[in-house]
Amino acid sequence: MSTPTRSARGPLLAALLTTLAVTALSYSLPDNLAATGVGLAFLAATYLLALRSDSEPGRFGLSLGGLLEPHPLSPARLGREAALALGWGVGAALLIFPAFWFGWLAWWKPPHEFSAVWPASPSDEVLGQLLVIALPEEAFYRGYLQTSLDQAFRPKWRLLGALVGPGLLLTSVIFALGHLATDFNPNRLAVFFPSLVFGWLRARTGGIGAPLVFHALANLLTAFLARSYGLAG
Repeated sequence: MSTPTRSARGPLLAALLTTLAVTALSYSLPDNLAATGVGLAFLAATYLLALRSDSEPGRFGLSLGGLLEPHPLSPARLGREAALALGWGVGAALLIFPAFWFGWLAWWKPPHEFSAVWPASPSDEVLGQLLVIALPEEAFYRGYLQTSLDQAFRPKWRLLGALVGPGLLLTSVIFALGHLATDFNPNRLAVFFPSLVFGWLRARTGGIGAPLVFHALANLLTAFLARSYGLAG
């Protein structure tokens, strides 16, 4: 019988190799292609590690309303699970984002007053955050990695209705270190904290839909604040 440490070696090695691959892509690809290349790498890793040999993607929270299951698609189920993901993701955002805004101001101390600056193409930014950033990262980190680490280190803490454990913490540490590797700025480690929310949503809802929505909304808010306070163009 394998020990938790031994059964965690595979997921941890996969996380290391994937981090090395996406880091190399982030530095080698042109700026306008880096995010897409990194996203495709995360999706490829998720396919190879979680989907290629597993006929039940729901085990990794990757069913996405049945889109990735080898069964006929049910529009009713797809709509129900999409509504559930939106409800949890938006609900968490409404609860957390006001405090996040104050925390963001305290951390960055922007020199300019707030003046709302919207993206040039809101639809492009929303779709980019959902499909290029949040989906690949949530599929790999919360779908494959957190699930695999939860199998090695069984969740044992009940937190606001979700059963979580060391897998949530380890995934968030790896998530933060991966962001640091692709952009060597200590501020990048701050993504550890929203990652805890992503992981909690994964555990609470049983899928990656809710953390995907919350992740995209968090990125959109961060970009909006940076532009509106003059810290980004």
